[in-house]
Amino acid sequence: MQVKTLHDWPTTAQAAVAIQQQLRSQIITHNDFGPIQHVAGVDVGFEEQGAITRAAIAVLSWPDLQLKDQAIARQPTRFPYIPGLLSFREIPAILEAFQQLQLSPDLLLCDGQGLAHPRRLGIACHLGLLTNLPSIGVGKTRLIGSHAEVGNQRGDWQPLSDRNQVIGAVLRTRVNTHPLYISVGHRIGLETAIAYVIGCTTRYRLPETTRSAHKLASG
Repeated sequence: MQVKTLHDWPTTAQAAVAIQQQLRSQIITHNDFGPIQHVAGVDVGFEEQGAITRAAIAVLSWPDLQLKDQAIARQPTRFPYIPGLLSFREIPAILEAFQQLQLSPDLLLCDGQGLAHPRRLGIACHLGLLTNLPSIGVGKTRLIGSHAEVGNQRGDWQPLSDRNQVIGAVLRTRVNTHPLYISVGHRIGLETAIAYVIGCTTRYRLPETTRSAHKLASG
């Protein structure tokens, strides 16, 4: 898989914020992709008290969600834990894992935010730009934004808004469980992103893409 070189990897928060502000104008927020045959989950864990970043990618067939390929990469952690800048801590190892895949995915579901981010460039946006793949942020918790109460049925959702802009959706994937926070990463519209997340979610709250990647990343 070809990865774009859009920037050097920063060592300070100030430099990282500058890169986010530079890149955010490149995000495509409408559907810009062909047939989807494989979807991938991306997740990251840490070893040795955070000194080692362990990135995992699981590629599943679409729509039957069977595991077809997987990869894991470990790298020394080079960027500190700073909320809002997690992509700079996690993506270098993710890109190494991508290089190991035999099967290139058509769509990425990232464990984290996309546009639902203070500078509109969460990890799903950043990774989507670097890989030039359609991508979706699937967050377990809310980073920013406000929303109305979400219905309790599977598929119920409400817009997530910040500063008079819709930045994502709060989606119920399973009855009587906490909702997920869905946002556009790159090259996909919000309602399409919601549909793919629901399509990837079966018996559990989290999509099977995320669950498969998390198992790898957690060892």
